[in-house]
Amino acid sequence: MFEGKPRALFFRYAVPQMIGLLFNSVYTIVDGVFIGHRLGRGAMAAAAVAVPLIEILISAAIAAGAGAGVLIAARLGAGDRTGARRLFNTAVWLLGVAGLLVCLLGNLFLAPLARLLGASEEVLSPACAYLWFIVTFAPFQLFSFLLGGMVRNDGRPRLAMGAMIAGAASNILLDYVFMYPLNMGIRGAALATALGPIFSVLILLPHFLGRRGELYFVPCRPRLSEAGDILACGLPSFVMEFSIGIVTFLYNFAVTRHGYGELGLAAYLVMGYLMLILLTLFLGMAEGLQPVFSRFMASGEGDRNRAMVRFSAGVFLGVGLVSCALIFLGSRWFYLLFAPGDPELVAFAAEKSVLYFCGFFLTGFNILMISFWQATQRTGRALTFALLRSGVLPPALILLLPALLGREALWICQSGADALTALFVVFALVSPARSVVSWAKPRGDRG
Repeated sequence: MFEGKPRALFFRYAVPQMIGLLFNSVYTIVDGVFIGHRLGRGAMAAAAVAVPLIEILISAAIAAGAGAGVLIAARLGAGDRTGARRLFNTAVWLLGVAGLLVCLLGNLFLAPLARLLGASEEVLSPACAYLWFIVTFAPFQLFSFLLGGMVRNDGRPRLAMGAMIAGAASNILLDYVFMYPLNMGIRGAALATALGPIFSVLILLPHFLGRRGELYFVPCRPRLSEAGDILACGLPSFVMEFSIGIVTFLYNFAVTRHGYGELGLAAYLVMGYLMLILLTLFLGMAEGLQPVFSRFMASGEGDRNRAMVRFSAGVFLGVGLVSCALIFLGSRWFYLLFAPGDPELVAFAAEKSVLYFCGFFLTGFNILMISFWQATQRTGRALTFALLRSGVLPPALILLLPALLGREALWICQSGADALTALFVVFALVSPARSVVSWAKPRGDRG
């Protein structure tokens, strides 16, 4: 399963996850297209309120999957299949409880939740209508990502990709059915998004129920210590994924605070869809490589891990440069998909995209190195840089740059955060205490 040169392993693991996650991103993007065409700018602003919550759910699921995946790889590498299965089942219990809590508390405090996520009184009612479906179907959203990650760690990355694509395809179909023939409005868009993960779960479940790999359901009592280990090990992945929600949350408030109004909020929504695609490319590839990095670490194959991460770094930087060039040249055409009858919105979003995406070619490099350190159980280092990229630098820059340079500087803050993070990452790699040879060694190679 993990034999072959870096190029072959990259295409076997990274590319399927990237494709699957990219299709999965269509959940939110297709909603935006249908809402923009069918309901207009106000409904788009209401839907934007739910984006941070969706990203939080996805972040929690991917974090649990990544944390469990790293620990499971170590158990399998040591021949402890029973321990690996117990970790898998503990992760399932963990997210099952989390999903039920989100469903219960979200329904009890729906309006306060909408306000917390940035809904103004003007869009509160449609925002609550959209959020109701998201919180009610939250367990399926969580399990679709967790089970996909577990299938990938079990050596079947194409099955995980197929499940994500099926969920996205169902969302596209149901968006049309609910919003046009059935005329359900924004509730129809939310329902389509909520039902998509159910199809993904139905495709993934037979792998575990039929015991088609090393991981499957077994009766066991969850261990709190192992649940804690999963959360701790998966924390860098949570921060990386959650950064999408953090940045969206911060920008929603900053755009309003600096006087851009409904136009700015709607423009940031469609820019956020483009950001989601770009981040999905990098996060998908990084998540796909986690089983490879973890398995090489567990088996002590330091040379193969070094070769894998160096090859991957070149790919990530190349993809980043090409993506940024395409955005600078053609973002207007992308935005026309969402608002063909609103030239003011399209022009505004295209203009701000030059500043917003100018540093995103470094995003992939940062994500790769954070994922690599996490997969090889350097959790502290991975968490430090993940927090720097998403929890420290963006809020600081959003607070300081507009105050110092004027409100237009707001749009460059995320690129600035990625550029500064990349500088710190490079410094960590080349510093005398942590040479290029040292950072690429699995823990088992060190004395």
